[in-house]
Amino acid sequence: MRDRSASMLPVAMLILLAALTFWLNRVIQGDKPRGPARHDPDYWVEKFEVRRFDTEGKLQHTLLADKLVHYPDDDTTIITTPHITFHQTPESEVFARTAHMGPDGKVVDLIDDVQVIRQGGSEKSLPSVLETRRLRVFPDDEKAHGDDPVRITQGMSVVNGIGLDIDNKSGLTILRGRVTGTIHRNTIETP
Repeated sequence: MRDRSASMLPVAMLILLAALTFWLNRVIQGDKPRGPARHDPDYWVEKFEVRRFDTEGKLQHTLLADKLVHYPDDDTTIITTPHITFHQTPESEVFARTAHMGPDGKVVDLIDDVQVIRQGGSEKSLPSVLETRRLRVFPDDEKAHGDDPVRITQGMSVVNGIGLDIDNKSGLTILRGRVTGTIHRNTIETP
């Protein structure tokens, strides 16, 4: 009988060690769910305005929107009805139904009913209006890129293309794909 109890001692020690390991694991990790992380917002803001300044303190751009929702699991932000104004001469404005901003805020995807309005450079030039479905904006560089059909109008002039690249600082817009259009001589009548 003594031999049997002596041989059970190592088995009892192993069971005790396994129970202690299980208990320590539960204490350290807690009751964390083992499934995928939930995509719940950690904060939201309604009816807000954000102003961004350059390194010299000059106002670079302003963002107005109805709602902003931030998700901590992937550090993304969804913005409802964004309105971005770039404060250079001439001024440009960007509108969309929604925007998706990545983790560092360096890239903003504008989605649905995207409209970019660039004011005329002088009193006699008309504003240019760009319309597309989706546009990827790089706010710090004042550049944008799109692969969807695009329409640009200025007065009665209309140009259509598939995809574009925009450099807001230089005022240059490059249309890609098959580009078609009608160019009118647009003038503003002065009294």
